[in-house]
Amino acid sequence: MADCPLGRCDGSGFIYDEAARTAKPCGCRPQRIARKKAAAVAGRIPKRFRDVSFDRQPVISMPAHAVKAVKTYCDKIDERLAEGRGMYMRGDVGTGKTTLAMLIAKTAMTSGHTVAIYSLPRLLGMLRDTYGDNSAYSLNELLDRLSAVDLLQIDDVGAEQTSAWVLEQLYTIVNTRYEDRRAITFTTNLEDEALREQIGPRTVSRLHEMCEEVPLYGSDQRPDAGLISYPKPYGAAA
Repeated sequence: MADCPLGRCDGSGFIYDEAARTAKPCGCRPQRIARKKAAAVAGRIPKRFRDVSFDRQPVISMPAHAVKAVKTYCDKIDERLAEGRGMYMRGDVGTGKTTLAMLIAKTAMTSGHTVAIYSLPRLLGMLRDTYGDNSAYSLNELLDRLSAVDLLQIDDVGAEQTSAWVLEQLYTIVNTRYEDRRAITFTTNLEDEALREQIGPRTVSRLHEMCEEVPLYGSDQRPDAGLISYPKPYGAAA
């Protein structure tokens, strides 16, 4: 049983009065409930990214501006998550967007924060599965749990088939985390206009307000030992 962060209860989330034989919720209880919900969807770093580090390839060959931005964020991970501030990596396929996002997730986990990591198609598949007879959670219960993690990482935003249902569920997740000041990191290959068409202007507007943008451009470097090419200069022609 985890110790009470406030030093008031015995770790149960309740303060007991032995003389009166009563109990009342401790101030730490809402946090305990949130962490229990978060544990249901909390993820692990995929095996491919478990050794990712700022001092190893491919990160040391990535664009300096991108690595610096992510390093600055990670150095202040507790503060950034408390503020509900995230990051989003936008650019070409194979330029290291997911690797940088995994660095943030790994740092958050190491610092004791709850993290959920999904590709958007997989996440939407989980939400659709809640309609099945054998689903462990209802749609609202799963959305509630997704809202409880300290950091939600969503990869491949824009890779899913657009529908009214997709747009509504994605907006619900993003808007709930926006209102609760819960951080999001996400990656996308789409430019802003295309992203608005794919996931809706309301959702993109929220994400822009919540997240710092990290642009990454260049050719797909995955076949070449993971080395990442440098980005095109700001304002350069595509």
